[in-house]
Amino acid sequence: MWALIRVYLQPQADLATGVAQITAVSQQVIRTMPPGVFPPIVVLFNATNVPILQLGISSTQRTEAQLNDLANNFIRTPLATISGLLIPPANGGANRVINIDIDPKLLYAKGLSPAQVSSSLGLQNLVLPSGTVKMGALEYFVRLNSSPDSSKLLGDIPIREVNGKMIYVRDVAQVRDGAAIQTNVVRTNGHRGLYLTMVKYGGASTIAVVDQVKAMLPQVKTTLPPDVDLQLLADQSVYVRSAITGVIREGAIAATLTALMILVFLGSPRSTVIVAVSIPLSILTSIIILARLGQTLNTMTLTGLALAVGILVDDATVAIENIHRNLQQKKKLTQAIVDASSQIALPALVSTLSICIVFLPIFSLSGPAADLFRPLAMAVVFAMLASYFLSRTLLPVMAKFLLKETKEGGARRRSLLGRADDAFQTRVRMVPQYVSLGAALGDGPPPHRSPGGRAVRRCGA
Repeated sequence: MWALIRVYLQPQADLATGVAQITAVSQQVIRTMPPGVFPPIVVLFNATNVPILQLGISSTQRTEAQLNDLANNFIRTPLATISGLLIPPANGGANRVINIDIDPKLLYAKGLSPAQVSSSLGLQNLVLPSGTVKMGALEYFVRLNSSPDSSKLLGDIPIREVNGKMIYVRDVAQVRDGAAIQTNVVRTNGHRGLYLTMVKYGGASTIAVVDQVKAMLPQVKTTLPPDVDLQLLADQSVYVRSAITGVIREGAIAATLTALMILVFLGSPRSTVIVAVSIPLSILTSIIILARLGQTLNTMTLTGLALAVGILVDDATVAIENIHRNLQQKKKLTQAIVDASSQIALPALVSTLSICIVFLPIFSLSGPAADLFRPLAMAVVFAMLASYFLSRTLLPVMAKFLLKETKEGGARRRSLLGRADDAFQTRVRMVPQYVSLGAALGDGPPPHRSPGGRAVRRCGA
């Protein structure tokens, strides 16, 4: 039988001190509990801690008590050595217990009590240190082992001499290898089994812990009987890997499309490089700030970064486009960069803050909701602020060293990319001429009817 006690700490409480105090108190209380009560397992848990793995254990030949013994002693013990992994006792199955069923009639006929049987078992089923033995230059530890090698030998433990005859446990009780009362049932493919829940703690990486568990499982299987089957039932690292892949994919798509747009409309590969560099740098800056504030890369923070990727290119795109606009006004490169940056500094700041303000109400949340959604909002806000900061600092510097001044009356570019851009720009400039020509030929707006019902076509000047 198991019991779960939840202790809720105040938000400003020191978690390490709280865990240490709870552990100290539980070790004192365990001495007042009945014999056989296991010491408690203290787990530091918050809203973001969920089981990262569930390992199913099943067998078609073994009992639930045998499976429980294998899970707790041969599977759970080696896996618990992995750094950052916490494994509570197995769920399902039945704990193996050596039962001594006392026959009350035989016990009272011998003039004995159940307490005498329990006392005899406790005094004679021990493993005690008895000191050391020095042999030459070596010193050996000596232990007194009076614990029976087999459960059947427990029946040979003497209890008390009655009327000149020694009474043994087998005379008043029956010893059997059984199990405790089962409180939960786990089924795997129609068969009784059990499963182990694995939880990470501290700042351990979910992916790193899961990889270590998967690497150790083949070694653990070699210590088990062939009929015991181990199967991973749930793996949270799949969602973490998917979130990381999503951020990388969204960043690559955003960078590619933005670079293509800059290349098509501005015809400048160097401007494309400048804009593409701003996306990973903004994400990296947000990750650094999150790490400094004690946050980790989890599903929520990665989701926030994925949301911000589509907006990160705005500041850099607007800045580089405005620089090209000032260059087309025949300004010097340095002057064009300074003028372009000053012209969009305030509008870009207002735009960035308008997006960040949307996430401010999340910081007023409390309880588990705050632990879940605050990292998401922080990831978006920090990435947006980093994007604005880089567009005001790094981007002008890169533009100074990578862009070239336009030369009035210069020769046309002879490269393939230059000729393609010139042809595209020429056709784009001709679009307004085609529109005005179509209007002059009668393909303009539909005729307007006068109040008298007469159709009148409006013509431009």
